[in-house]
Parts: sequence; C-alpha cells; structure tokens
Amino acid sequence: MWTVKKFLRVIVRRLARLTIWRYRPGIIGITGSVGKTSAKRAIRAVLEKGRNVRVSSNNLNNDIGLPLSILGDWDPEDLSLITRDTPRGTLRARKFFFWTKVFFVATWHIIFKSQDYPEILILEYAADAPGDVKYLLTVARPNMSVITAIGDIPAHVEHYSGPEEVAREKGKLIEYLSVGGFAVLNYDDAVVRNLQSRTRGRVVTFGFNKGAEIRITRFETRVRDGVPIGSSFKLEYNGTFVPVRIDHAFGRAHAYAAAAAAAIGIAFGMNLVAISEALTGYIPADSRMQVFHGIKSTYVIDDTYNASPIALEVAFETLGDLPGKRKIAVLGDMLEIGKYTSEAHERAGTLVAGVANVLFTVGHRAKMIALAAHETGMKKNAIFSFDTVGVAAVALRDFVRKGDVVLVKGSHETRLNLIVDELCAATPEIGFKESPSEPLAPPPATA
Repeated sequence: MWTVKKFLRVIVRRLARLTIWRYRPGIIGITGSVGKTSAKRAIRAVLEKGRNVRVSSNNLNNDIGLPLSILGDWDPEDLSLITRDTPRGTLRARKFFFWTKVFFVATWHIIFKSQDYPEILILEYAADAPGDVKYLLTVARPNMSVITAIGDIPAHVEHYSGPEEVAREKGKLIEYLSVGGFAVLNYDDAVVRNLQSRTRGRVVTFGFNKGAEIRITRFETRVRDGVPIGSSFKLEYNGTFVPVRIDHAFGRAHAYAAAAAAAIGIAFGMNLVAISEALTGYIPADSRMQVFHGIKSTYVIDDTYNASPIALEVAFETLGDLPGKRKIAVLGDMLEIGKYTSEAHERAGTLVAGVANVLFTVGHRAKMIALAAHETGMKKNAIFSFDTVGVAAVALRDFVRKGDVVLVKGSHETRLNLIVDELCAATPEIGFKESPSEPLAPPPATA
C-alpha cells in the first residue's frame, strides 16, 4: 500500500538521480558513529574558496534528507517542517507547499540547466538501520568516502545484531567506490582501519597514532589569560608539517575533522599550507564541544547534540584539558545502544570519576553512570542524580560557583540543551550567551 512517505521517497530519489545525471557533481560521502557534521564543515572550509560546494544541512542524511540535499539548498524554516520538531499530521498546508516547491524547482533545474549548481556535494550517509547506506548509494554514489569513527559500541547499534553489522553497513560507503576513488579512514579507530580491505579505491588514513598517513601531533587546548580560546595542533604528511589553529573549537574531535578535510584537500591537489589557511574558516556546529560563558563566571561546555560511548570519551578528555577550579560533568542517558546500555553507562561512570570533581546525572539510565562513578572512587556527596531536566537545571544553577567548568552531554532526546540555556542565561555578571563566532573574553570579576 502506498503511503505519502513512500510516494515522497520514490519521487525525491528519482529527481535526485536525474539531477546527478544532469550536472555530474563530484560527491564526497561521509559516515560514522560520531564526527560526521564536524567533518562536513571542515571539508567545506577547505574546499569552498576555490570551488562551488554544497554541504547537506543539519541531519539531511536519510532516504528523504539526502535526496533533498542533492536537489537544492532549502530554507532551514522549511526543512523544520519535515523533522521531528514538527509532529506528524500538523501544518499540512505548509508541508504541501514545501513539497510542491521542491518538485517544481527540481524539475525546472533538470530541464533548464542552472549555472549555479554546485561543483561538489558533501553528503552525510546515515546508517540507523541495516540497509540504510546501501539504499542511499542507489541515490548517489560518492567519488570520495570518509568514515570518521565507529567504536566498540556504535550509535544506533540497538537496530543491528551487533557492532560488526554496523561496521559492515557503514563500510559499504567505501566498498562501492571505483578504482579511482578515495577512501579516507580514521586510523586510530581499529574498526574503521580494518575496513581497508573492502575498497578498490585509494586509501588515505588520518589520526594521532603512528602509521596514519596524515598524522595529528602536538594537540593542545589554547588558553589566554585563563580563558579557553580554541585548539592548536600540527598536521604531518609525507614528512611535511604545518601548524593549524582553530578558534572556538575544543577537543580532539575537531582535530580529527581537520585531518579528514586535509586528506580530501590533498586528493584535490592542495598543499598543506593552503589547507591550514583554509581551516581557519572552520566553525564547529552548534552543541558540539562549544564553550560559553556561564552564570557566576563559569564556563559551560555544550556537547548536547548527542551522546555515544566514543563521544563521551572525547568529551571527558576535553573537560580534563580545560582550566577550572572544579570540573563538573552533567550527563544524561545514552539511547539507541540496546543490549550494551548497562555496559556503556557503567564504563562512562568509571571514566568520569577520573576526570570530574562533581557528577550530575539526568535520567533513569544515567543513574548507572552515578553508581559506577561511586564504585570507582568518587565521593557520594559529589554525585547528584535527577529524573528530569528541569529539576537538574535548577539544582545546577544554585550549585555552580565562580571558576567552575561544566560539561553538559547526553543523547538529543534527553534535552540537556535546556540545562545549557539555564546556565548561560543572561545575568548581571555576563549579560549574554556568547556566539561561537565571537572570541571568548575573560568574564568580569565578581565581588
């Protein structure tokens, strides 16, 4: 039986395939459990000065979203109509007009060739369930494929038989490359590294460890007058080193994104100096390791976009690197990891106990983090568990004090972003939540 979604799925797929046939763009595909959006943004920063580039917006990475990215660069307000933010069955008239516009514009550009169509498409390939990547490859097959990281317990693993099946699904992105294609792989992730044999394309690896073709070295968090301002590191390729400085980006995840982008730049014939200069234009996406001034002269690390075991490890490392009188971790449930839920949350508790002075947890599953942290040695009076975001936010607002660094991280559905909003609310001390595009300045002294 035909449904509206099935109809849309068929139509946008056909239009996307016709558009690719009409314009023949270069396609860079990205998949992984974490780091996909950061990699997209870094690759765009490297390529956009010399080429006409389009990056898939937000999470346009599934059977509807990826074709939409191919068909046009749509208004974010229109795109919100087809996300979870807009419940099914609501705003039907607006949705109808949006889809009418999509079909008209796409058909027009297929019949009458546009001079503005991108030379390069940077697309994200979701692997939420078995068969997802394989289907998306029938829409658009990349010339270059990037796998950012998968880890031992990947995101969305609950929809698979286990991590091995997740790796096989994501590995299809490089399996379908032609002999002349490029597979850009995270050398530090053993699961990703072991996928090399599955591609006919040229393999280029990146990472911190020896053996990576594009190697990240001397990574550090840049601090000026006690204020975190960004990250710096060096990229090495074929015996040549270049320094890279990225403002407003914290944590090794952004260095990985930069290295993946460097691999793509090299494949396009760019040298490391030009790549390093281009990366100064890289700006992290919202809620991915962004640091803001908080109330009471605190710093808040907003990493609330999503949570997975591998992403938590990177977040804890960043919390440890940033200067602060107290390190406070606010952690919510990790979702969609199925039978690995207990193992992953207990492991998180063990790790956070070695980094944070204080732990706040939000949600039923996150209580396992609290228990494991206590069993690892964190004092009971330094651990606070809450069932709801609202109660936790009020408690945190009263608890924090000058000099604290607060990491906030949980799966998107836990809505821990509301805690970030509470901690960064306008106050006489700060006055505003700073934009990541503006440098962080030292907070005013309080009496």
